[in-house]
Amino acid sequence: MANEIITPGRVRRLLTALLACGVVAGCSAGPPPRSASSPPAPASTRPPAASPPAVSSAVPSPAAGRIGNASAAPAWLGKRVLPVGADGFAAAGDTPPELRRRSIVTTDVLSAPADGRFHSTIEAVPAEVLARSSWTAACPVKATDLRYVTVGFRGFDGLAHTGELLVNKRAAADLVTVFQRLFTAGYPIEQMRITSAAELNAPPTGDGNGTDAYACRPVRGRTAWSQHSYGLAVDVNPFQNPYHRGKVVLPELATSYLDRRDVRPGMIEPDGVVVRAFAAIGWKWGGDYRSLKDFMHFSATGG
Repeated sequence: MANEIITPGRVRRLLTALLACGVVAGCSAGPPPRSASSPPAPASTRPPAASPPAVSSAVPSPAAGRIGNASAAPAWLGKRVLPVGADGFAAAGDTPPELRRRSIVTTDVLSAPADGRFHSTIEAVPAEVLARSSWTAACPVKATDLRYVTVGFRGFDGLAHTGELLVNKRAAADLVTVFQRLFTAGYPIEQMRITSAAELNAPPTGDGNGTDAYACRPVRGRTAWSQHSYGLAVDVNPFQNPYHRGKVVLPELATSYLDRRDVRPGMIEPDGVVVRAFAAIGWKWGGDYRSLKDFMHFSATGG
């Protein structure tokens, strides 16, 4: 090979091949593909604050007909209003057959994580977020003492989604830790988004299931402010974990979930992962109340 003579014709053929490579495919201009043995990129638990999950500006993405063990929500869900009695509550009713083992595909309101991993953000509450919440100047906490938090959660469809919470600034970091533990454990959550004042005051349908934190309202049946009004309480999967006091059940159609012996996905168990995750930050569970049961409820003060 060292004594090979390169003729002008051979030079022309080499130049032609090189030019064709550049025009057609760019040859090796890009990085080589990662091999199957290459280690995956580490998961980020706190992406840059400058790039929070995008809020959908139109209709939320439609839920698929069926994903894994989850099905699309019944067409009537959230649309059948219940009459309210003299006590201010709607009467409890039988759980519809479709919801006795509730497992609904999550409809994304925020952008789902592209990598399927847990991510979180904590920031001062943007004006548009505050405007679509139930906060007003009459509420017992200043807007500057609240934080807008986004966290990953695992849906009943088994997929990773992004939820949003409005919480007290002193609880924000701890709550990120809680939901990271639930995500890692695969505990399913149907929806997690901020509740507006209109939704908070709307007539009951008895079938809601939004995991939420901030709600500027009094304690149920009383005049004192709820811990939700301070951003120091969280309700998790209310339908699977209803409130129960006497004849009052909230959500009103979640009566089949009062049987805590029949453990189904999304239910909170006394020594389960949800109770342990909140206990690790010092929060107490409403399932331990004596005069009533508030299985969905966790709070910093126990109230």
